[in-house]
Parts: sequence; structure tokens; C-alpha cells
Amino acid sequence: MVDRRAAGQPLEHVLGWAEFCGLRIAVDPGVFIPRRRTEFLVRKAAALARRPRGPGGEGPARRPAVVVDLCCGSGAVGAALAAALNRVEGYAADIDPAAVRCARRNVAAAGGQVYLGDLYEPLPAGLRGHVDVLAANVPYVPTEEVGLLPPEARDHEPRVALDGGADGLDVLRRVTAAAPGWLAEGGHLLFETSERQAPQAVDAVARGGLIPRVARSGRLNATVVIGTRHACQDERGSRGPIPATSRKPWPG
Repeated sequence: MVDRRAAGQPLEHVLGWAEFCGLRIAVDPGVFIPRRRTEFLVRKAAALARRPRGPGGEGPARRPAVVVDLCCGSGAVGAALAAALNRVEGYAADIDPAAVRCARRNVAAAGGQVYLGDLYEPLPAGLRGHVDVLAANVPYVPTEEVGLLPPEARDHEPRVALDGGADGLDVLRRVTAAAPGWLAEGGHLLFETSERQAPQAVDAVARGGLIPRVARSGRLNATVVIGTRHACQDERGSRGPIPATSRKPWPG
């Protein structure tokens, strides 16, 4: 293990796990390592998931919160949300097969379902219009800056988890454009970005039809953009129960 670390492998890959939100998250070699700053996104997402749900945000949260961890990597965000919430119905997806195998181990105890595919494509169609919290830990490093990352990242983590395109916002724009069709009335999209990219990210959220706001943590050096689907937004139809054939609980 010392030899592997001395050769430049990330400590988390050598150990086989990373600490995240007080949990031990399994991280296999070649899988994106959850960052401590992303704990800020989890805290914001958990707080929103605990709020009353329903038209106008009224009434108690009687049903489990429906949570999606998109670009899930090791599944750290989904696992942390399952641990933080009393009742949650959760789903996760990633395009990297190694990440999906790892994520399935991390969320198995909570009954979470993890899917392999590009962004929303592999998710059950019955989730459309029913997601309360959509956490998307999208890659946001501009292509030209990937080579400036620490060697642990650029040499040992998948490029697809780091490279966000020319300005770092290519994947983010795809996520925000489709998010309103998946969110429930009053549902929230959350993603991490850099402080420099935040104004463009906010514009992408607004163009997607969501109400944007920015949250920052100086202690963790984290910037999170939150987009909310207005409770009166009904262009995707009324909210009904998720079909039983698509519904698989993820108890907290």
C-alpha cells in the first residue's frame, strides 16, 4: 500500500474507501473520488428534501422524498442522502460502468437503484415529473484545464468525470435543459460548480425554466447552484402517483 501511494495513486484508491459525510464510501481504482466540498451540496439537498411537499409546498411530507443522484460516481451523494433522511426513495445513474458497480455497493444497504447510461436516459420513465431532489455532481473542469489538475485526479480518475467541455458547462447545460421534465412541482435541481462559472450556470438554470439561486460555503470552498421548479408549473402535466412498476423504495 505504501508503494502504491508513493507511486502516485490516490490514497482513497489505495485504501479502497473515502470518508464522506461521516460515511465510509467504497471507491475502486479508476472511480471518481468524492470531494469533501461536495458535503455542502448534500446538506443543501437534505434540507430541501425535508421540506413539506405538495402544490405550493403546503402540508406535511407524508411520503418519502424522491431523490435522484445523477452523474453519481461512487454513489456517495445518494448514500449520504439516504443516511441523512428518515424516508427516501432513491435512484442513481452514471455513464461509467466501473462507477456504477461501485455505486451499487455503496447504496445497496439503503435499497437504492443504480442505472448505467447517459444522464437521464437509463432512469425509469415513471420518475418523470416526480423527483423532489435531483442532485447532479456534473463534471465542470474546462477541457484545457484538466491537465492542470493534481496528478491524482488527472492520472487516476476517469476523464468523463472531470472534463466539462470547452467552458466546463457542456454537461451542466444538458442536465438543466431536461431537469424540469423530471422534477415534481416545487422540486429542486442542485449541482456544484466553481465560483467563476456560477453566473453562466445560473443563466443555464433560468433558460431551462427553473428559478435559480446560488449557495456558497467559504469553509469548504464550495459553490452550489439550486434550480427550483415553480409549484404552479404544469407544462409536464399534473402530479400523480409513480406507477408501481417503476417504483422501487430506497428507505433511509
